[in-house]
Amino acid sequence: MPTTSIPLQRFLPSASPLAFGCMGLGGHWDQTPYTEAHVAHAHAAVEAALEIGVTLFDHADIYTFGKAESVFGELMRRQPSLRDRVVLQSKCGIRFADADGPKRFDLSGAYIVSATEASLKRLGTEQLDILLLHRPDPLWEPEEIAHAFRHLREQGKVRHFGVSNMQASQIAWLSRSLDQPLVANQLEIGLGHLEPIEAGTTFNDRQAAARPGSLAWGGTLEHCQQHGIQLQAWASLARGRFSGETTQDPADEPARQLVHELAQRHGVSPEGVLLAWLMRHPAGIQPVIGTSQPARIRACGDALKLTLSRGEWYALYEAARGKALP
Repeated sequence: MPTTSIPLQRFLPSASPLAFGCMGLGGHWDQTPYTEAHVAHAHAAVEAALEIGVTLFDHADIYTFGKAESVFGELMRRQPSLRDRVVLQSKCGIRFADADGPKRFDLSGAYIVSATEASLKRLGTEQLDILLLHRPDPLWEPEEIAHAFRHLREQGKVRHFGVSNMQASQIAWLSRSLDQPLVANQLEIGLGHLEPIEAGTTFNDRQAAARPGSLAWGGTLEHCQQHGIQLQAWASLARGRFSGETTQDPADEPARQLVHELAQRHGVSPEGVLLAWLMRHPAGIQPVIGTSQPARIRACGDALKLTLSRGEWYALYEAARGKALP
């Protein structure tokens, strides 16, 4: 059995090794209101996640234009005990195009506070357990962010803070101004997005040097491990590229076949193999389940039953990258 300890449990003991991403709740990505059918869909997804032991539910203010939070809030309104069973996390900092400008990132203090208060209203709760900054903002000012964090914490609106899609240097720069530790960093990472791992294993490889997208993440996993920052993996299921019965990209076929072979060998689901690959990393990566299909959510619970061997882990790594390591 794999260890279920994750760094986040140091701050929130009830946080689960798997998280559920609520991006698929609430209906379409437009301004149309959610319906009772969307509430029923959310209920089925949340119940499936709770069944496999998930307690951390990950939101963002932009998900389905705020409807993901609103639908989840409706579930808590109908079942008040749900709030005591979950760790609520949301993100802010991405703004869609409006009269003031194009799609942009906004980590100004005023926007962080207003966006958080709007999320709390949609969720129908007084406090977020974790607030993440969704994307790095080229115009950010760490002292201003620190002031916003202090205000939200003193008002009892947010317990802990973290970031998303940030590199080690950005985390270190922001942390200098904060008076409490960042507890999480949510990145795209998995068999479908190897760059954060590639940055550490191929930094001295000439071919890798031609891929600056990988090298930019150099030291990020290690920085988070060193400072006890929870690494969360979005797109952990790679949007079905390796767990389905077929693949649209022939380059994915060797990894897809191996995922299914390992699933059969260990008597688990393909989804379980994909998440177990992430959880085998010593950083204690917390996969964020992106699907809202109850059957696939339940299949993800198999990750808690499996510890891949070093050989199996590297075989999947090699198959997904498409060639042997240097």
